[in-house]
Formats: sequence, C-alpha cells, structure tokens
Amino acid sequence: MAYPLYVAFVWHQHQPLYQSCLGEYRLPWVRLHGTKDYLDLILRLEQFPQLHQTVNLVPSLIQQLEDYADGKGIDPYLKLTLTPEHLLTRYQKEYIINHFFDANSRTLIDPHPRYRQLYQQRQINGPEWCLHHWTNQDYSDLLAWHNLAWIDPLFWNDPDIAYWLEKGKNFTLADRQGIYAKQQEIIRQIIPKHKQMQQKGQLEVITSPYTHPILPLLANTDSAQVATPHMTLPKQGFAWQEDVTRHLEKAKTVYSHYFERNPQGLWPSEQAISPQILPQIAQAGFQWFCCDEAILGWTLNHYFHRNQQGKLYAPELLYQPYRLPTEHGDLAVVFRDHRLSDLIGFTYSKLSAQDAANDFMDRLNTIAESLGDPIEQPWLVTIALDGENCWEEYQQDGHPFLEALYQRLNDHPGIAVVTVSEFLEKYPPTATLPTERLHSGSWVNGDLTTWIGDPVKNRAWELLAQARAVLAEHAQGSEHHYSEAWEALYAAEGSDWFWWFGQGHSSNQDAIFDQLFREHLSKVYTALNLPIPLALQEPLESHERNKSHPPLSFIHPFIDGIANEQEWDKAGRMELNSGAMHKKSDLQRLWYGLDHLNFYCRFDFKKGGQPGSNLPPELHLFWFYPGVTLLNSPIHLWNVPQYPPLDYLYHHHLGINLVEETVWLEQATDNQSWFGCRTRAKFHFNDCLELSVPWEDLGMSPDIYLNILVVLADQGEFRSYYPEKEFIVLQIP
Repeated sequence: MAYPLYVAFVWHQHQPLYQSCLGEYRLPWVRLHGTKDYLDLILRLEQFPQLHQTVNLVPSLIQQLEDYADGKGIDPYLKLTLTPEHLLTRYQKEYIINHFFDANSRTLIDPHPRYRQLYQQRQINGPEWCLHHWTNQDYSDLLAWHNLAWIDPLFWNDPDIAYWLEKGKNFTLADRQGIYAKQQEIIRQIIPKHKQMQQKGQLEVITSPYTHPILPLLANTDSAQVATPHMTLPKQGFAWQEDVTRHLEKAKTVYSHYFERNPQGLWPSEQAISPQILPQIAQAGFQWFCCDEAILGWTLNHYFHRNQQGKLYAPELLYQPYRLPTEHGDLAVVFRDHRLSDLIGFTYSKLSAQDAANDFMDRLNTIAESLGDPIEQPWLVTIALDGENCWEEYQQDGHPFLEALYQRLNDHPGIAVVTVSEFLEKYPPTATLPTERLHSGSWVNGDLTTWIGDPVKNRAWELLAQARAVLAEHAQGSEHHYSEAWEALYAAEGSDWFWWFGQGHSSNQDAIFDQLFREHLSKVYTALNLPIPLALQEPLESHERNKSHPPLSFIHPFIDGIANEQEWDKAGRMELNSGAMHKKSDLQRLWYGLDHLNFYCRFDFKKGGQPGSNLPPELHLFWFYPGVTLLNSPIHLWNVPQYPPLDYLYHHHLGINLVEETVWLEQATDNQSWFGCRTRAKFHFNDCLELSVPWEDLGMSPDIYLNILVVLADQGEFRSYYPEKEFIVLQIP
C-alpha cells in the first residue's frame, strides 16, 4: 500500500503577559497582533478545506485577547490613540515620536505614503525636529496610521477600513475611535472562529502551560545541567514540582471554558521538556506533545545531518511519532523539522512568494523521495513555529506566500496536510523512547541556557524561589483564599522575563519586562500583607545595550546600502574606532549576522568617506573554518604584515572593488594558492556598505563555524584590517 507524505503544521500563538498586577497593560502587542495575525491565519486556511492544521493558543494570550475584546485591555499606545491631539503634552508627543513607528518599516510603514512621509521626517531630521515642527494633525495621522498599519490586509475590503486607507491623512479623533472599534471587532472573532473550525474538523486547537513557564525548570532548576553540565546555577535552586501540575490544570480550565472540550495536545513552553515532568503531563490528560528535533537527537545520541541541498540523512528517525511510557499512561510525541520550520519563520520573507513556496515544496518532495518511492508506511513531517511574529517580515503579512503554499499543498496528490491528533488516531506510535532517556532541553540548541545560567537570569530565579517559599509558608496550600498571590506567582513564573534578562536577547522593552517581573513578585508579598523586599524595588540590571555585542537572532536585511537600523537591530556589532591602531580608522563600525540563505555584513565607514578618494577602494573578507581539515592559503595581498591574524591561512576569500563595483570569490587550493569560484554575493554602497554571501556558494556543511577577517586594500596592497583582537564568528545554520 502506498501512503501520501503526511504533513502537520503547528502554529504557536503567544505573547508575554503584558498586563501588570494592577490590571494595566504595559505594551500593545496583544491588541496589535490580534488585528494582524491570529484571525487571518485561520481564515486563509479556511479557503482550503482539505488542508487541516493545528494551532496552539497559550492560555494567558487567550485571557488578554478577551480583555481587549471586552474593552478592559487598555495600554499606553491605546490611551494616546484615543487622546484628542490638541491635549497631548510634550512628554506624550515625545513618546509618540519614539514609539509609534514600532513596526517593520518595509512591510508596515513604506506601503502607506502618509505613514512613510512621517517616518522619513523622523529618520532624516530627527525626533527633536519633529517635536518642534509637527502640527497636531501630524500627530493625529501618526496615531491613526500606527493602528491602521497593523490591521491585516485580509480585512482591507471592509468598508470602514477601505475608507480610512483611501483617506490616508487628515484623520480625526472620531476616525481613531472608529479604528479602535474595528480592532475590537476583529479580536472578538478570534476565539469563536477557532472553536468553529475545530468543531468542523479542519483545525485542532491545543494549549500550553498557563503562563508559558519553562516546566523542567519549575520542577527542578538542576535539570539545566543535563545539557550543560558545568552551568552555574542559581544559589537558591527552584524545585516546585507541584507548580507543573498547577500550570497544566489551569491551562485545561481556560481551554475547556472557551472550547467546551479538553485539549489533546500540549505545546510545552519553548518546547522545553524533561523526563521528570512527563508523568504530570500524562496525568493531566494530554495525549501528545510537540518538541524539537534537537531533543530527539540528544535522546538517540544521533546528529541530524543535512547535505547542502537540505536533504536529511536517516529521515525515518525524525518523521515518525514516538511513544513515551509513564506511570499515568503513554504519551505520544512528535518532533518538528527544525530546518523547515525556521525557513518559514526566518528566511522565506526574503524570497518572492512563488520562489518560497516552490522551495518548500521541493524540500517536501525530497523528503518523500528519501522515505521511499512509493512510500510504504505512514510518515509525518511536523512543521512547528511561531505563528505571529514572523509575518511582520513578509510583504502583505505573508498572504501571497501562504496562498501560494496552500494551493500547491492542496493540489499535490502525494501530500496530506493533517492535524497531529488526526494522524495519531489513525497511526499511533510504533516506536518507543525510554522515558528516563528523554533529553532535558528546549528548541534553542537543545539546552536551557536561554532561561538560566546567566548571572542576571540566576538572580531572577533566586528572587522567584524566595517568593515561592514565602507563599508556601503563608498560603498554607490554599489557592482559593490567596488567589491574588497565586496568580502573581504564575505570572512571574512565565518564561518571557528570563528570555530577556542578561545576555543573549535584547529589545527596546527590556526595562518594561524587568519591571513587570518585579511587579508580579511584589504582588505575591502585598497579597499576603507582607513588606516588599528591597531587591524587588530596583531593576535587576542596567538596560543600556552594549555597543559591541554578538548577534541576537537571525537578520534579513535588504542589500541597498541604506543603514536601516530596524534591519540590523538583532545583528552582531563591533565598534572599531577605540583601539590605538584605529584612532583614525577608515572603518568605524561593522555589523554581522545570518539567516538560512546568507550571511550578512554591514560596514560603516568614516563620515564622508568615498572609495578611491579618501577610502581604500577594495574590501576583502578572508575566513577559515576552525577544527575542519581543509586546504588553506595565506592572504595574497602586497605588504601584508606577518603577525597574527594576518599571517594565518584561510580557506575562502571574497573580494569587493567598490569603485569598479565588482565582487569575486576564491577558495584555497594546493601549494597555498587560490582559484576563483562562482558567487552570487551581492553588495551595495550608499551611506554604508551592505553585503550578502549565500551559504550555497561555500559548499560547506551546516553547523560549522567561520572565523572572518576584514582587510582594506588599494590596488592589491594592504592598508588595514578589522577587527583588531578577534574574528567575526558565525555558524552555518
């Protein structure tokens, strides 16, 4: 019997708990994503009834959406939107100028002429100029457009929205009030529509632990050392196994209230799992959960290796569900294809909709061929990812891409798109994983270092552990009589605070996340009529981002030579003008990052610098792959100083002549020589130099590191190199 290739999409919908213990919302993202990302995703799916999918709605997100639907959710952005423009104070105007362009400029601002005009005025003239030159009408238009731009294009044919889009400017307070009413109208449909589509069988809705905590760390922070044995743990550990059960049971309560049934599937927060919490998941009545391929790899002691075309070796290990026996019954687990999930989440926004859909289908066809022709047993490819944040990078919020992808999936005779429960009901797991051998980790590198181990993260865990111990001592286990204290604890146990604390991730709202965490912990004490510890009255850390830092996440810049700070905000950064060697440096700053298609560099030259005039006209990148045995050759320029790292040997060389506008790639060969290679690298020089280099050009395997050196030259003669005391370090994804 021949089987189709079964494919399960699992979309994870989650936003942090922005509501403070006082009931106020500190940030607007539940409201704005509520008009852009949750309803439209399933409405697009509804146009293809043969395609079935799974959506995870985190309980704390559901409750925040319901607050906005009922008019109870009021955030600072909304307050300003509904304030008459002639009553705005200077402070409020400064806040609007600084925050009401919080959106992807290319996809949410540039398509709207008036919004783009205001944005360009701020970019070119600066915030201070806007404060002194903008009229009340400018502020009114900006307030309107920040809200309009976040409404998904799927709703633009609504008569009211179409009117506002056509109007474009000269918005009034009445217009802004109408836009807010339209936001509420959209948000009110989100939960009922999910419920309706689940009842029809096209959608499966699953859940996560109540406030999105990292369950293995709630059970025992020592679990972090399974993947990272020498990690420094908090001085006061956290080990409250019962809180795992509390979050699971509260998640079920919220879910059953809105969907009138019990959930079958669980998305563990950040796909973090450990053997210790499996019995509680089973005891709570869940049938299956979703996890990352890294967890399976660690569990099986198997490395999931892909070739240059993305073909996975030993695909049968990944593309099947597994059974996990527990004392409270068996659990099924599906492991997502990390690469396919990341392509949608981080990479396809850079391609045209047709090219992205074609690439995805080619990869599915390759998987099908690797599993047999014909396929003689049921295999399941699980694609699981964030269902909201990625679409901001796509044109028209991803609608052209999803339309193209869904049409191809719908028309493909050898692919069946199913919910996870549909597949498991028909084809229960036949392979078993020993429960005690299941790896403890998350989707991020298969470990838990994103949420613990950093000094600031550890300090947060210590404060949480202290509050939890106080609650246990005073509440005497009664959740009913101390509900405010318990709810505050649940909020503080959420994963998002720990994500942003310390090194690794940063945003413009780090200080607000710090404040929210401490507010929730403070509420535990005040609800128990106890004094708030002094440690909770000061920020856990300074929130000034270091000028030099490694990449914070994938980036996807457009190569146009225009220094768009949004595009490089998550890139690594090096300041180069502070060393003795570079007091009069030609290159002031460099930025670097990657996605699944390319690695990227941006070079900020000295002000007024022009190649061939007061700047060397050539820029060279030399790099090698530490720990990998390859042919390597020396830097082949004139008058190169013979000291490290200039006297190192390198495997690849990319050269750019900024005057002649040429680019070339070379690879080391025998006798310490070089030979030319085909390259599709792109660069553009305007107010900076931006460069993209396709991974495919390099012919190297995934997961290995590059150590990159930048050299400036003039007609093949060495002039200077950067960085002075380190390499640019990247890892092929």
